[in-house]
Amino acid sequence: MAAAAAAAGPVLWRRLLGLLPGRPGLAALLGRLSDRLGRNRDRRRRRSPWLLLAPLLSPAVPQVTSPPCCLCPEGVHRFQWIRNLVPEFGVSSSHVRVLSSPAEFFELMKGQINVAKRRVVMASLYLGTGPLEQELVDCLESTLEKSLQAKFPSDLKVSILLDFTRGSRGRKNSRTMLLPLLQRFPEQVRVSLFHTPNLRGLLRLLIPERFNETIGLQHMKVYLFDNNVILSGANLSDSYFTNRQDRYVFLQDCAEIADFFTELVDAVGDVSLQLQGDDTVHAVEGMVHPYKGDRAAYCRAANKRVMDVINSARARQQVLHAQTFHGDSLLTQEDAAAAGDRRPAPDTWIYPLIQMKPFEIQIDEIVTETLLTEAERGAKVYLTTGYFNLTQAYMDLVLGTRAEYQILLASPEVNGFFGAKGVAGAIPAAYVHIERQFYRAVCSLGQQERVRLQEYWRRGWTFHAKAEEVEAMSFPFWAARHCPHVGHGLNCVRIPSPCRHWRAIPGQRACAVIPGPWSETGISGLKPCAEQRDDPRRCLLFRGHLPLG
Repeated sequence: MAAAAAAAGPVLWRRLLGLLPGRPGLAALLGRLSDRLGRNRDRRRRRSPWLLLAPLLSPAVPQVTSPPCCLCPEGVHRFQWIRNLVPEFGVSSSHVRVLSSPAEFFELMKGQINVAKRRVVMASLYLGTGPLEQELVDCLESTLEKSLQAKFPSDLKVSILLDFTRGSRGRKNSRTMLLPLLQRFPEQVRVSLFHTPNLRGLLRLLIPERFNETIGLQHMKVYLFDNNVILSGANLSDSYFTNRQDRYVFLQDCAEIADFFTELVDAVGDVSLQLQGDDTVHAVEGMVHPYKGDRAAYCRAANKRVMDVINSARARQQVLHAQTFHGDSLLTQEDAAAAGDRRPAPDTWIYPLIQMKPFEIQIDEIVTETLLTEAERGAKVYLTTGYFNLTQAYMDLVLGTRAEYQILLASPEVNGFFGAKGVAGAIPAAYVHIERQFYRAVCSLGQQERVRLQEYWRRGWTFHAKAEEVEAMSFPFWAARHCPHVGHGLNCVRIPSPCRHWRAIPGQRACAVIPGPWSETGISGLKPCAEQRDDPRRCLLFRGHLPLG
């Protein structure tokens, strides 16, 4: 019984975590105890067979406060519990486009900047300093110039959110690239640099550049132009425009989603340092300084600022949902078109998840664990990551649930650190070591047929895609997540805010985001997704991601 308790402990604690959404401090304590128990168990070099009982101890899906919506498309109510945590946006799948290459991503961004009239919002880890990045800055400058010279000048605003430590690295950096815009258009351009509250005092003085980025980062990737939004994992750097494979989802004419992400980036920008035209930085007036002020007070203020955005958007979307599907006089699509609303009926549901652990916001963590735990026998889960480093809790879920897992990893040659000088050059080998340890655990439990691993390799390219797909056999849909790294960086160091889309896209699968080739590793593997049965009732879930830390 003691062995059973030890094995099941992490899952039991995660169940408690799901029941304590209003007590993040206690939830965080339970999470740390869970991870510590997992590490101690690994040190004894044995894994209890009672781990197989994990599905029986899995948390129930969070309770939906309103009954399932019979007017919504079939099956979607299976995931409507998420709208109790974050806003739910309904759009048509005809407004959702999956991009396939870095070059397509780069050209689309330039084109969208050139035609923007009202707003450009860009959130990334950093902006590079090469000619392609300069081309992007020139596009912004040209669009701002046109907005001033137009016969009827527009109120175009440009807001850019980057990480402070990564954006300040080196003499020529993201800050120096953007200074000309700030100096020329001070009333239209805002550049915010998020500084983690964990890097302060003596620690901040002693840790050199590059290494200080391990303490915490702003990692959100959102690129927004008027009412069009690109959710991606790609940074604003030349390799992400040429030969670094990532994933990109383009949401066209989605005003509510664009408004939400504008408000979210503004909220994070308000708790960040503001870049000035003379290359100095200042905190927003009335805001606690992220590393000079009291850490607890800063985190409370940041939590309130972000949660206000989430809760207000959630309330608005609930009212809209009720009016759309539960009003006294429901309009048919033909009636709506006759009334002037020509938008197609929604068949895609988008849930922007938030994970900002320093601010005690852990929505993404709760939803991720619930989805993995609820994956039943017969379901297939596809995980994709460029950096394989599962937390103990996620490892227990993969090894302890009944679903089939196919995991796509980066081969050492396509790891972004491959061939780097110094300590960084050893990072790919470290990930290979972690992968081998995980596969040994799979083999020790005799689960090689249920949990399969494969590596991505492409000559001259690197790999940065992160995604999760859940294909449920007992429901008439399948779900996929456009997501961050599922590992220690997400849950412990960074502050992520991801986004999920449940969507019906006939004939498409999430893996189409990641074109081949895949290398056969001998571990068995995930084949490229060539086709999918054409079922309009399918639900596809993507998750876009914003870590700050």
